[in-house]
Amino acid sequence: MENLFSYGLLTLSTVMFGFMFFFKDIFRSNYGSGFKATLVMSLGGGIFGLISLLIIKGFVFEFSVFALIMAIISGLNGLAFSFCSLKALGKINLSLYSLFSMLGGMALPFLSGILFHGEPITVNKVLCFIIITIALFITVEKGDNKNGYIYYLGIFFFNGMAGVLSKVYQALPFNKISSAGYSILKAVILIVIVAVLLVFVKGEKKPINFKCIIAMAGSGILGNIANWLLLVALLNLPASAQYPFVTGGTMIVSTVISLLSAKKPSPKEILAVIISFFGIILLIALPEIEILKI
Repeated sequence: MENLFSYGLLTLSTVMFGFMFFFKDIFRSNYGSGFKATLVMSLGGGIFGLISLLIIKGFVFEFSVFALIMAIISGLNGLAFSFCSLKALGKINLSLYSLFSMLGGMALPFLSGILFHGEPITVNKVLCFIIITIALFITVEKGDNKNGYIYYLGIFFFNGMAGVLSKVYQALPFNKISSAGYSILKAVILIVIVAVLLVFVKGEKKPINFKCIIAMAGSGILGNIANWLLLVALLNLPASAQYPFVTGGTMIVSTVISLLSAKKPSPKEILAVIISFFGIILLIALPEIEILKI
């Protein structure tokens, strides 16, 4: 029953992640994709996200030294991912951006859970991982993206490390705070880091229009709440099962959003979503038959 509840949390978080990417692209198209744009987006999104988390927590603040250290590392990782995302969305093939982002977000937590946290390799996990990887590659379109490979690698690594760091926080036996309290601390640290950097970063001053504000609010609120839900789910689910689910689910949500927008999904994107859905069903429905435990 706990697992079903956790998968429900994952489903809700994947919907939020799908819309978060939508809001990020709105911000990029209205403000830009440079380092200063990354900082402005992160600061605005962080403030809106912090307010939403404080409301959820009842304006209670928690603290521990371990949580602070992990929050600083996570904040720097999130800032690096935001920078790579905005640069990529402005320069490289969107299908390849999605491929590397979701592969990193799935592969690194999957491997770290098995290699470092004693999670078993099971038939349903392996099948889901393979099927969703195939679905991701189906969405790739040919294009001249030679100048974007550094952003591919950044997106892959930093998005993957977000999941790895969340699992590390929940798994290590140090003095921790609640998942909501940790999420609030991460938001505070990110705002502080970004605010300090903005003092020293020079760049063209651009007006922040209403669309930018909506984009920052949407991205910040959805991203922070979705990551909090992932932390809660990690208390019951292994990372090697959770992140393939999130990857496949985000693909499905993104495609549904595309159906409602001007740019309709291609037939192969719809095929990839059907395949991803099949992989998620196998992950949930198949019994956990253990193949190997490292």
